[in-house]
Amino acid sequence: MSFLKKSGMGLGMGLMLVALGSLSACNMGAIEMRDQVASRVARPAFMAERTIPANQFRLDAWERMNTRHAPATIYIEGDGVAWVSRQMPSLDPTPKNPVALHLAAMDKADNVGWLARPCQYKGWNGEGPCPMKYWTDARTAPEVVSAYHAALDNIRDMYDIEGFHLVGYSGGAAVAALLAAQRTDILSLRTVAGNLDYGTFTALHNVSPLSRSLDPISVASQLANLPQHHFIGGHDDVVPSAVYHAWAKASGPSECVKYTLIEANEHDAGWVEKWPELLAIPMSCAVPQPRTFTPPPQDFIDAKTKSPHHRSSVQK
Repeated sequence: MSFLKKSGMGLGMGLMLVALGSLSACNMGAIEMRDQVASRVARPAFMAERTIPANQFRLDAWERMNTRHAPATIYIEGDGVAWVSRQMPSLDPTPKNPVALHLAAMDKADNVGWLARPCQYKGWNGEGPCPMKYWTDARTAPEVVSAYHAALDNIRDMYDIEGFHLVGYSGGAAVAALLAAQRTDILSLRTVAGNLDYGTFTALHNVSPLSRSLDPISVASQLANLPQHHFIGGHDDVVPSAVYHAWAKASGPSECVKYTLIEANEHDAGWVEKWPELLAIPMSCAVPQPRTFTPPPQDFIDAKTKSPHHRSSVQK
């Protein structure tokens, strides 16, 4: 207590610093636990961890790349623990439940990768702590999207990958859409509970605009000819269906833009167990062909004789 008096600091300020120090120590323990969760999800799926240099960021990655000169499916994680309340951002956005990593672990394709978001896990390459803006209002700032370009280029060059199928969960869907609009090697886009329109999202939740972020809906029309499928939870109160419908409207008429509503699913619940079935839905811009159905010949009762006749035997 004498140190606080000599330095001119009040008792209240000293207690606040002690509290912040304790909170920081607790947060470090929580991050270690979240690292362990990611490891327990990815390792049984034979995915290996590495950190990808991506400009000023380092993006945590888990990968299983078995076939060269072939496409890869890349999953992009959601926003994680961005806020602890409406007024207070979290100290670290690393997700407690990395839904996109769970989905990647369910994918049996030869080439599968997962990318965390900036500042999650080990995701900062600069001096000092990762700036909080990258999980608040700058979560898809130009430098963030540029970092993912660097990461995809790194994966492409390391494993001789020929094209990417992108899967974005929640806020990761925004990153995936922006990447797809800026690259020529994106083969398809899937989103799960995807935040594809910041204007609709912030209006629904009555929160401040993501003023330092690129808004994915601005590229919707550019992607109208890219095969895409968007999965929406009927009980998702974080990214409700109105967000997707704004995206579809901005896309314009397109046979490439498809969606599936899973009524029972919430924002972060119900997706993993259903993912193999959802992943098997074909990605195509083809117009659905009308199905013709010819009923088999049936017996019927002759109204006059009350005897059974086969339709094919009835004379005109």
